[in-house]
Amino acid sequence: MSQLTLDVARKILDAALAKGVEKKLKPLVITILDARGAVKVTAAQDGTSLMRAEIAHGKAYGALAMGMGSRALFQRAQEQAYFVDAVNTLAQGRLVPVPGGVLILDGSTLLGAVGVSGDTSDNDEICAVAGIEAAGLKANAG
Repeated sequence: MSQLTLDVARKILDAALAKGVEKKLKPLVITILDARGAVKVTAAQDGTSLMRAEIAHGKAYGALAMGMGSRALFQRAQEQAYFVDAVNTLAQGRLVPVPGGVLILDGSTLLGAVGVSGDTSDNDEICAVAGIEAAGLKANAG
């Protein structure tokens, strides 16, 4: 697979949402971006708070922009706060450097990223990884 199709993005979305329901998490917003950073699909469960869509997008966007899962970006922000802050300024504040943004890989080919927001960052990441793996792809959280 050389690009992320809408059908595959929907499989990722459905499996990520199902993982959230299985774990009885707070309502989630899930955004899936292709390798260009274009939105393939976004969905919000009933009851999400207002900024969750922007946060989910920022987690996915940050993973793509930096070429690493947002967990790794979070680690880097702790070690090099000024660098990540400068990059986020260049990105006009669109990076959210906390876990929950996961790269989607087909072998070594980057297809896009998933961003999840609504529960703890660790639980958000678990849902993103579950969605990617359910679609038969490789997740890179960091």
